[in-house]
Amino acid sequence: MADSVIVGQYVETHSIFHRLDPRIKLVSIVILMLSFLMLGTWLSYAVATVFVFGILLLSKVPIHFFWRGLRPLLFVLLFTLLYNAVFTKGTILWSWSFIEVTEEGLRTGLRFVWRIILLILLASVLTLTTKPLNLAYGLEKLLAPLSKMGVPVEQFSLMIVIAIRFIPTIKEELDRILLAQKARGYDLTALSLPKRIFAYVPIIIPLLFTTIQRAEQLSYAIDARAYGNGKGRTSYRVLQFQKMDYLAGGIALLFAVILLWLKIGKV
Repeated sequence: MADSVIVGQYVETHSIFHRLDPRIKLVSIVILMLSFLMLGTWLSYAVATVFVFGILLLSKVPIHFFWRGLRPLLFVLLFTLLYNAVFTKGTILWSWSFIEVTEEGLRTGLRFVWRIILLILLASVLTLTTKPLNLAYGLEKLLAPLSKMGVPVEQFSLMIVIAIRFIPTIKEELDRILLAQKARGYDLTALSLPKRIFAYVPIIIPLLFTTIQRAEQLSYAIDARAYGNGKGRTSYRVLQFQKMDYLAGGIALLFAVILLWLKIGKV
């Protein structure tokens, strides 16, 4: 189960994206995600898809790794598609009783699902190619101007990265609890769907208990290293923009402009 969670994991493949400055990766990902909100035509969706798959190939992370990360979301994606297909008014393609599937609904649902998949893949590339500490350091540097307004930037950055990093850890703990239940002869996969949903309730309690324990141990470790509020701390690695960073940021900005042009021109 932990293998299906790609958010929060880091894979070292020595690609171009691994060598980029974490600040430029954060800014570029935000620009690309915002540009995906402008997707309106099928051509723009095709261009965005080719661009994202190009990023996946350049990251050198196996494609099947991303597929394992998308599998847990298939139910949500299918529900999104069916919801739009049924509740969007338009030309009826198929009907049964009070259920009506419309052509406009299918198009809208497909676009929503397509966009969500692209956003998930982009976010996954960021965490897969950036170490958590580098990500926290880059986020801290980007938000540094807010510290003059009294915002605890250092603590906020560390909190965000730790939360992302703990996602696969929590899934591993859930997998361990499920294996322990199965060893006692209680297999959840053998239950029907309604019973399986209620069967997860007693599993949440030990999962929350172990998660709180891990959080407490982590807080002790941070205090033992005299982290404090994080202000004034130096870093072993000093972030400096290189030519490759400027090129990556320029490509992301250029791609956003192309999508804007496709949106305005309705190509």
